Amino acid sequence: MSSADRRRAERKTPSERAAEIEDAARAIALSGGLTTVTLRGVAAQVGVTPALVAHYQPSMESLVASTFTAVVDAELVEIAELIAASPTATERLSRLIDTLQDGSRDDLTQIWVDAWSLGRRSEVLAAAVRVQMDAWESFITDVLEGGCDSGEFTTDEPATVAWQLLGMIDGLNAQSLVHYRDAPSRGRLIAHAIEHELGLARGALTAPAPAAPARTPA
Repeated sequence: MSSADRRRAERKTPSERAAEIEDAARAIALSGGLTTVTLRGVAAQVGVTPALVAHYQPSMESLVASTFTAVVDAELVEIAELIAASPTATERLSRLIDTLQDGSRDDLTQIWVDAWSLGRRSEVLAAAVRVQMDAWESFITDVLEGGCDSGEFTTDEPATVAWQLLGMIDGLNAQSLVHYRDAPSRGRLIAHAIEHELGLARGALTAPAPAAPARTPA
């Protein structure tokens, strides 16, 4: 990096620089997964020295965890807004399963898979993963409880079914990264299992749904 580049890099407030580093970490994660969020990689993305990144982020472990949290938080908000447009709980659940299994979110699946793997050796990241998994389970539970309240679903344990659904989605999404089976087959497998758990007729969660709008770039 030239002296001129360094001078330009220094002309930002601490809050601006910190936000720039966080944005760069998210962009790197979405492009290549959490394993690519490194000190040198973030520095190169921002156009500063690794030492400057280390000044703002003395713990890369914490930066990886906060990056994971930011990306997954944004995904959950996006999904919640997407399915809210559906008028019934059955349609909301169908759209949720379809959206998470249609193959358009491999970048986010990669981040989740990396987080589970890296979290084995990073309690900071593992704690962040547990928080986000709880948030997803709570979100799905709310959808199922809404269906129970409306008389669409029949189950005494919506939270347990939510956990089961989340586990199936996570597992089959991980398989999708190595192109095991196809997206429609994975979606049907999940839908048919959950239909049984909720007392729905077979095919209730696999009926054609309106096309989802294009994802907004992170």
